Amino acid sequence: MLGNDTLVSVGLPVRNGAARLEGVVRSVLAQDHENIELVICDNASTDDTEEFCRELARSDSRIVYHRQPRNVGLLNNFIHAGRVARGTFFRWVGDDDWLAPQCVSRSLRAFEQDERFILVTTQVAYTDPDGTTQTGVYDGTGLLSDDPVERFAEMLRMLNESHLLIDPLYGLMRRDRVVDIPRRNMLREDEVFAAKLALAGPWGHVPEVLAHRNWKHERLGAVGRRLGVPAWQAHFSSTLQYREILRWLRESGLADEQRRRARAAAHRMYARRQWRTASHRSRTLMRLAGELIRSGRLSERSAAGR
Repeated sequence: MLGNDTLVSVGLPVRNGAARLEGVVRSVLAQDHENIELVICDNASTDDTEEFCRELARSDSRIVYHRQPRNVGLLNNFIHAGRVARGTFFRWVGDDDWLAPQCVSRSLRAFEQDERFILVTTQVAYTDPDGTTQTGVYDGTGLLSDDPVERFAEMLRMLNESHLLIDPLYGLMRRDRVVDIPRRNMLREDEVFAAKLALAGPWGHVPEVLAHRNWKHERLGAVGRRLGVPAWQAHFSSTLQYREILRWLRESGLADEQRRRARAAAHRMYARRQWRTASHRSRTLMRLAGELIRSGRLSERSAAGR
């Protein structure tokens, strides 16, 4: 039975986020589940983040503050939050996110209903920079399966669908089942990690908006700079992701027949993504060609008018 004495840790990685932290901290501490630990991992901030967080920790014993002595990178700071947390269950939260008061308790209720679960996701509302808020409804069942390959294939299918439907990286996890899964700093690493989570065990899902995230569509080059990965990865991100997934399948302990099925699912995901990329590039080239043709015609008319 998961009562109010079950410790749940929420990891909050941050760098130079003093101006953004107040809202998310307030939402974590307002959870109706009583035994909460908020672990703030400060990645060597150079603004007022350290002072702000130390004051928070002094004012509330549920807050634990860790400061990196140097910039360890975005991913390593996220990983550190999970490793220093003490809770049986763990969840990451972004420095400008927000959790509904019942987010943790509703997720724990799902764990109570099915002890197989290693992860419980919830519906999330996303707000774009223009102020538009959207959400999506996930009604699949593949992630509930006892078959790791069925879960894996469902997750790969989701990677080619809308990001609005499900976000495993911001769900509640059994910390001991997740924190030691190895991660590699690369573009699309979050998607690779999601695939690894799918292989690790069944998931539950709460079809209620219990979290909010601010969402900004970024080019891969910009994401790569934030992650600190080589610029060339932006041109081969899907291929590198595909290779990393295949590498993990070799190490995941699957039986030969399961591995064959999982590789086939990875092939389908990669082929579909490459087709979509090629179609997008083709449309872009056609648009540019049309603009050039129209520009040439306008120049001819201008010359004829003179």
